[in-house]
Amino acid sequence: MERSTSGEIMSQGKVFLIGAGPGDPGLLTLRGAQRLAICDVVLYDGLSNQDLLAHAPHAEHISVGKHGQSRIWKQTEIIDEMLHHARSGRTVARLKGGDPAVFARTAEEVDALREAKIEFEIVPGITAALAAGSFAGIPITHRGLASAVALVTGHEEPGKPQSALDWNALARFPGTLVVYMGVTTAETWTRAIIDAGKDPSTPTAIVRRCSLPDQQTIHCRLDEVAGHLTPASKFRPPVITIIGPVTELAKSMDWVTQRPLHGKTVLVTRPADKAAALAGPLADLGANVLIQPAIATGPISDTSRLDETIAQFNKYDAIIFCSENGVVYFMNRLLDHSTHDLRAFAGKQIGCVGTKTASKLRSDFHLQSDFVPDDFEAASLASGMMESLRGKSVLIIRASRGRDTLPSLLRDSGVAVDEVVAYENRDVVDVDPSVAQQVASGTVDWVTITSSATATSLHRMFGDSLHRMKIASLSPVTSQTLHELGYRVAAEANPYTIESLIEAILKS
Repeated sequence: MERSTSGEIMSQGKVFLIGAGPGDPGLLTLRGAQRLAICDVVLYDGLSNQDLLAHAPHAEHISVGKHGQSRIWKQTEIIDEMLHHARSGRTVARLKGGDPAVFARTAEEVDALREAKIEFEIVPGITAALAAGSFAGIPITHRGLASAVALVTGHEEPGKPQSALDWNALARFPGTLVVYMGVTTAETWTRAIIDAGKDPSTPTAIVRRCSLPDQQTIHCRLDEVAGHLTPASKFRPPVITIIGPVTELAKSMDWVTQRPLHGKTVLVTRPADKAAALAGPLADLGANVLIQPAIATGPISDTSRLDETIAQFNKYDAIIFCSENGVVYFMNRLLDHSTHDLRAFAGKQIGCVGTKTASKLRSDFHLQSDFVPDDFEAASLASGMMESLRGKSVLIIRASRGRDTLPSLLRDSGVAVDEVVAYENRDVVDVDPSVAQQVASGTVDWVTITSSATATSLHRMFGDSLHRMKIASLSPVTSQTLHELGYRVAAEANPYTIESLIEAILKS
């Protein structure tokens, strides 16, 4: 127990030493995700994918350094920070790349925690050597080629009078050697093992950023490794080097580079809460996905008009929802801030622009749409409902910005139309610096644009840089806006769904 500055007795916190895996955020263990979710603070290193911080949304996130981007904390500084938070009664996650038990200096952190009498738990992770078997097509053990594996550090503790590694034994080792952290010292350790008797022509693979979309592999001889790694700017960390005949199996076991979008970078510009539905499938196809929302949605600041409309809800014969967001914001307002319940829809026709909008209404609010156009166009919905609505009163639920096609067509055919804004669409102004750099440098292959508002916002955001990438548009309406802005559309979805948008990219 400790006392705070006010004299209050505080209980000790707890520390979770969590393996972040080799890079792909999907390779975190379920245990790791569960432990992150209950933490108050996360200390993460440069080898931990920052996407994993989403598992700890309410925690304080503290980076302890990343090569080439920020100062690398000394081990003593990391331990002091960890102890400080734990002694304050906080639950701490120490998120470490790979597995905590493999070249991660976990023992030093455990010794400090034991000395401070702070409870801890070690959560395993997938280390890069094991991930290489699946993602680089290199099984580090093989019945006919390697019945043993040795994990070797290429960067020993500075100040040692001599190497603790027995290079003679490693040269004779009857299996696979996997060298970690050996980029800057490649000349030293390759010369040492060759001088100890290892055949210079031994097949070797150098794997960079294993399991990530931009994973790279160089196959070479052992005596060629230093030439590929030195200087370190040639093939920057994180890198592992796999030595042995198993590396030659990559030709038959490779699946990563066979994915149709491998090596392609795709920019997803949907609102943050919608991005995953597009980003996930693209990543599964091998794409390196960048996410930069162009528009954001949110509640309207003045709800007086919306509330007035809801109060008069009974006067409408039909309700038309133009989007999933419209469903969510309108229905939540109707059910939470009025005397209405779902019985208010009795006897009313319901139309939805798009199957996703209809699905959202059905799944979240148990209401079935009467009409959904086959081609997901507002004009088609108006055409399909026109006869049954003539002379009746219709309410259209929409965003603060949107096209006037649907209300105009209905009014022209004798329908009494009211429109109400249920949520706000606004342009995103702040651009992720890393995304901006890649767009400006022309390294982005595709950009997906799913609405006219998104197109307009991206035009303001990136300007002529958009010409450097192929544009995939969700619909003819969006394409028309892009044409008016001066851009060429390389792929257009048909029908106008996310699934079809991906198919259009694959066919282009």
